[in-house]
Amino acid sequence: MIYRKDANFPYPILTNTSSSYETSEFVLDVEMQENVRHYRFDFSYEIDSEFINPLLKQGKAQLILVIQSKDNKFYRLDLHQTHVDIAKSRISINNRTSIQMFIQSKEEINFRDNLDLSPFYQEFKAEIIVPKYSVLGYSNIVLFDGSFSKPLDLFEKKLDPTLSSDIKIDLGSETIIINYKNEELQFNSLPKSGTLNHPYIYMGLQKALLRFIANYGSDEEQVDLDEVDPPNDKLDFKLYNLMRSKMVSELRMNTIDEVIYNISDRILEKYSAAVKELASNGN
Repeated sequence: MIYRKDANFPYPILTNTSSSYETSEFVLDVEMQENVRHYRFDFSYEIDSEFINPLLKQGKAQLILVIQSKDNKFYRLDLHQTHVDIAKSRISINNRTSIQMFIQSKEEINFRDNLDLSPFYQEFKAEIIVPKYSVLGYSNIVLFDGSFSKPLDLFEKKLDPTLSSDIKIDLGSETIIINYKNEELQFNSLPKSGTLNHPYIYMGLQKALLRFIANYGSDEEQVDLDEVDPPNDKLDFKLYNLMRSKMVSELRMNTIDEVIYNISDRILEKYSAAVKELASNGN
């Protein structure tokens, strides 16, 4: 469960709003990335308690990450762990996803040596004994609004009857532009016309990623995204953020198709399914 309001416990709890501790701070920060198969939650946290931190180091307490969307998922963390990978088949992420971190006791804890407590507890803190598997503290809640990076946001469509070819891909200042010689090439009269345009999306991504390598590759054949500075060019910056959000760390000439697979939400699979559905309905 997620603690959204101050909860009542029969013993002092470390939270960001609690008056039980002189300095109440348990701050959690989370960023989410994804690829075709997994979500990755990168997290960092700060616990301001000279009583709690040694318990974690000594293995007397543990950290638990709670992810709440359609249901609750609990993940026990190692002390120096900084991320959790979750298969997409195991969790549903939506625009109501909440994340919180707990501190849980792994054995019975006596508060007699807890110097972080407020003066109210000083006279009887030796009598405070917290059972095994009890919550010792919980962090703020991190919310995700569902606005994850989407490859189709990079594109715009235009009609140009003067084209000398059926399709032309241009790389604009902020978008990849698909120019069509006529509307029939957009399949607007068919169901799932957007999906039927996915091969053009694929072509556009190929062209944009080739230019990305040419612009930022150390030897014009590969780009290490962990080392390169975020681009100033707006379209390249969007591609950079999209690749990083999908956990792509390296772009090579010979892995462009693999990268497109990872960043494009399986657009060719969806195209294939749409064609099969049209064929089936036609029969």
